[in-house]
Amino acid sequence: MQWICKSFEQLSTLELYQVLQLRVNVFVVEQTCPYPELDGKDYLPGVYHLLGYQDGELIACTRLLAAGISYDTVSIGRVAAHPSIRGQGLGHQLMQVSIEQCQQLWGEVDITIGAQAHLEKYYRQHGFKSISEEYLEDDIPHIDMIRHASR
Repeated sequence: MQWICKSFEQLSTLELYQVLQLRVNVFVVEQTCPYPELDGKDYLPGVYHLLGYQDGELIACTRLLAAGISYDTVSIGRVAAHPSIRGQGLGHQLMQVSIEQCQQLWGEVDITIGAQAHLEKYYRQHGFKSISEEYLEDDIPHIDMIRHASR
């Protein structure tokens, strides 16, 4: 896997297209959930995009957000993996690299996520703990989770 982390301004038009295509294919098409994927956060200062390539193809990505954009803490969102790689452990690698990249960008800080509820166990494996009741976001059950900095 090749991992690249860039701000919006650093993304090439091809990289931006690939990220948006993967996210729309996963979150809108696959999950049959029409929602505003372009939420106005991708280009904000303090937002980075982690891209995972395998054999030249974008197969995984996350969005890393500075504190104060989505939550009071740093956050990871738009966690997307191409269906062809699921079940191979690359999703765990994606989360581990995302956490490490947050630490490189912002130091040892708490990280919050708004996780789809059915993935709570997966995120627990990466040190996240539930901090909210389940709630509906775009008709999909979610739960807020936090990973406390290891100080």
